[in-house]
Amino acid sequence: MPTVTTSHTSNADPAEVWAALLDSESYASYMAEVREIKIVDWVGDRRVSRWSVLLKGSELEWEEEEFIDHDRRRIEFRQIDGDLAYFTGHWQVGADERGTTAELHVEFDIGIPMMAEMLNPVAARALEDNSRAILEHLGDRARAAGTAQARS
Repeated sequence: MPTVTTSHTSNADPAEVWAALLDSESYASYMAEVREIKIVDWVGDRRVSRWSVLLKGSELEWEEEEFIDHDRRRIEFRQIDGDLAYFTGHWQVGADERGTTAELHVEFDIGIPMMAEMLNPVAARALEDNSRAILEHLGDRARAAGTAQARS
């Protein structure tokens, strides 16, 4: 099964990156790759969200179940309905001497076995490009929030 792990390190505050990550419904307002995200259910540390993302010019849609661990700044997710046969992974925010790192790890299966050898590498590259852009946008958003707070 193809796996894509992408990370982005910034000088943003980890709490600001975590807050930006949790605010997924706002992604479409500052990420060209995201068409829409809607939270359809959120009880405790479990939420369900509907995603619509552009992937190399094609719209990819799914609904995922997410488990949020605030202490570890980690969100585990799995597709419960959508365009791919299998889609699961996690978001992780951490900090060390280099800065704050946001990571997105995805495992997927496009669901077309006869075409998998040809399509999986293309899909993996597209997911990696999208993931990198999304993580960079999160870092930018968190830095902007931190700067705005410092000015207040």
